[in-house]
Amino acid sequence: MVGVLRKGNGQMAIGLRADMDCLPMEELNTFAHRSTIPGRMHACGHDGHTTMLLGAARHLAESGDFNGTVNFIFQPAEEGLGGAEAMIKDGLFQRFPCNFVYGMHNRPGLPVGQFAIRPGTMMAGGAFFDIEISGKGAHGARPEGSIDPVVVAAQIHTALQSIVARNVPPADTAVLSVTRIEGGDAYNVIPQTAWLRGTARTMKRSTMDLLETNMRRLAENIAAGFGATARLDFRFLFAPLVNDGAETEAMVKAAAAVVGEANVEANGPQVMASEDFSFMLESVPGAYINIGNGDTFGSTPVHNPGYEFNDAAIPLGSAMFAELVAQKLPRGVA
Repeated sequence: MVGVLRKGNGQMAIGLRADMDCLPMEELNTFAHRSTIPGRMHACGHDGHTTMLLGAARHLAESGDFNGTVNFIFQPAEEGLGGAEAMIKDGLFQRFPCNFVYGMHNRPGLPVGQFAIRPGTMMAGGAFFDIEISGKGAHGARPEGSIDPVVVAAQIHTALQSIVARNVPPADTAVLSVTRIEGGDAYNVIPQTAWLRGTARTMKRSTMDLLETNMRRLAENIAAGFGATARLDFRFLFAPLVNDGAETEAMVKAAAAVVGEANVEANGPQVMASEDFSFMLESVPGAYINIGNGDTFGSTPVHNPGYEFNDAAIPLGSAMFAELVAQKLPRGVA
């Protein structure tokens, strides 16, 4: 969903983006505003991001003093389902042209009232993968009649850890994590099939290609050595998030106008998490900033069943977006 606000006759336009989706996980919080839908939780604060952008939109509509167009971009399906790419393929920037585009995400552990950003590559590219291992099922008491896919899965899992250690150049950064191992339904049945599932993160597209190539080689050949087969499904979902240098400075200036220069980290750390706003930044110059969610209350990590968005960050995020509009689309400039 995109909301458009125009004032004056200026030809410049900027996009402000908020993600909207939740995560498929059970919330363990017990407060009154916990999720009411089983197996669904706003464990990454996207509801807070949406609220901040709505706050900025309301302020700018009622009293914003700017000249040009603001496109308020509300994006679904950021959590690994390709929402940004889908919007771009659907003609987002053709239907709603933007000279610049900006995004923001809360960061637990960073105090409320502080922002952090960095020019260049700020967040990793990401992929999800599934390795399906097919063997031969048998009775658990007669393993000699099987080709055990669980054993093969264990060997592949161990071997995958060598890719980052022995194939990725030490100067590069990569993470390869198997997060799910599945296989079998009963105590006394050796299954026919097992699966390894997980995620890969890199700061370069070329490193991601290297991970995929070596994962496929190891999985297929280790499985073949046991008489089984393995099939890798590797899905590149997030490009590395690269901030434009000039637009990073613009966000630093806008954030500093709200909280003061001392509370804006202009050369923050790189983050191995991924964000599909990266695809919007590949299409339009822009930048992405972190806003503090709290170093005590609100410090529980994102994607944790006890996470809570800190409402104290809302007015700061809304104000930063509004200040960015005022600076990029000043009155009196066409």
